[in-house]
Amino acid sequence: MLKDLSVKDFVAETASDSPAPGGGSVSALAAAQAAALLAMVANLTVKSKNYESVHEEVKPLIGELEAFEKEFVDFIDKDANSFNGVMKAFKLPKETEEEKAARSAKIQEEYKNAANIPLTVGLKTIELIPYAEKLLEIGNKNAITDVGVGVLNIKLAVTGAFYNVKINLGSIKDEAYVKDLKDKMAKSLEDLDKRIAPILEKVEAEIN
Repeated sequence: MLKDLSVKDFVAETASDSPAPGGGSVSALAAAQAAALLAMVANLTVKSKNYESVHEEVKPLIGELEAFEKEFVDFIDKDANSFNGVMKAFKLPKETEEEKAARSAKIQEEYKNAANIPLTVGLKTIELIPYAEKLLEIGNKNAITDVGVGVLNIKLAVTGAFYNVKINLGSIKDEAYVKDLKDKMAKSLEDLDKRIAPILEKVEAEIN
């Protein structure tokens, strides 16, 4: 499985002529890195006596962020395998009209499944923003740049995941479904930019 590779081997596999891991898996990895960085900031806050007043508030965040991290790591392989169904559907028989209709319907179904995986990654990654906001406010200031890099990874993960949704939407004939996902992604990206801008501004202000 891709998630079990070393960093060196994962990067080498990404660089190879294999179609997976590709942008979707890398986006899931970015989401996992975002969760991991925020968990690190939470841990550094809880371990510091200087932040004793917020220990009880921050402690629960650690387990929650670790759960996000694990889920996103699993999505590395889920995304890599998401297109397999499409490829199998294309190999279905198409000799008769009935077979052609069944094959076409299955292809459309599998394209939707392939779009739903990165859509889930993108939408779930946005759920990390409140953690970044909270840790920026009360977390260990020595790790403020880690909050910033975590947020940059959130931006990468969401944008990259949505790219992979959009490439699949181009093959889906259900216009209502396509419009619904495009609208959902557009609104999510607009909200994302509004929420991460002040976080990054505060990080910049602290380090410049």
